[in-house]
Parts: sequence; C-alpha cells; structure tokens
Amino acid sequence: MPSRNVLKEQAPESYYHVYARGVNKQKIFLDATDYKHFLGLFDRYLSKNPVIGKDGALYPNYLDHIEILAYCLMSNHFHLLVYQYELPFMEKFMRSQMTSYSKYFNLKYKRTGPMFENRYKAVRIDQDSYLQHITRYIHLNPRFWERYRYSSLRYYRDGNEPYWLRPDKVLDLFASRQAYIEFAANYEELHAMFSDLKHSLADQ
Repeated sequence: MPSRNVLKEQAPESYYHVYARGVNKQKIFLDATDYKHFLGLFDRYLSKNPVIGKDGALYPNYLDHIEILAYCLMSNHFHLLVYQYELPFMEKFMRSQMTSYSKYFNLKYKRTGPMFENRYKAVRIDQDSYLQHITRYIHLNPRFWERYRYSSLRYYRDGNEPYWLRPDKVLDLFASRQAYIEFAANYEELHAMFSDLKHSLADQ
C-alpha cells in the first residue's frame, strides 16, 4: 500500500519536511564516519563550485535550486527541511543524496540490496507557524537534543553554519537566535505540537 506521505506532486517555491528510514528500521549510520559522509554529500551536491568525481565525471549541482534549512541524522532515519525553488530539483537532489550514500554504505559494510525502506517521504509546509514547529520537531528528535552532534541546532544557536545550510528563513521568524532556542525548549508547547503533527507524519 502506498504511504500517505510519499510525495506524489511537487510545487515550486515551497518548503518540505523530508524524511527516510532504514529498511526494516535498521540503522543507516553505524559510526561517526557514516554521519560525516552523509553530511559531506551536501558539500558535493550543494557546492559553490563544480565537484568532479574520481572518474572525472562532474557531479550534479543543486545549489541554486534547493536549500537545506534544518536537518537531524538519527541512527536509523534522517529528517531534512528543504526549500525548493524549481521543479523537480528536490526530487533530483534526494535521489543523488540517497543513492550515493547507499552505495557508500553497502560498499563499506559489504552488504547488498536496498538500504532505505522506500524512496523518501515528504510533507509540504505552507504556514509560517508550521514551519517553526517542524524545525523544533526535527531538532528535538534526539533524547539529548541540546548537545546532539548530528543536527543543525548548534548552528541555529551559535551561527557559523556551513554554506549549504540556510537557517535564516526560520530564524527570521524569531527575535533572536536565543528566542528560537527558548522556543525549542518549551516542552509544554512541544507536547501539543506532537499531537498536531502525528496526523500528517508517518511513524518513526
């Protein structure tokens, strides 16, 4: 049966919460180098300058077509908040990202077959209030979210983000970076937000 959140239609100039989970809920990150490699693929596909592979082929570049606003990498799934300027570049970017990571992972761990339980899932975000809440949902996935290494929260808090991460569209909705962190830490609102989100997000 098709998942209700498998993206069937895309729209330009739109925000999307994108997420994918390992097949059979298996881990997709086994050590620190795996997380690093996945993030390094953002450098490849969202680079300021063309990136050439070892075989001399030019990797596709999506820098002017999509933006990553937030991310969180968990052991068996990941979340991204993506802004798509033009069709169908989010789909192309996700295909490049997930295919490249799957090849890396299968080669490293000597496995075969699909790595993710499906292509990916996506929910279109069409309200500023939902945009705020979805970033909080993404950043608070880890139990110890305030010091978790593999999410974009530290860049929301401290700045100095990599060039491929563009948090300004979210931070501009708050008075300051600290205001965003306080918003993220507001657990009373968080519980209400989870109740609202469960109707539109697949189980993680």
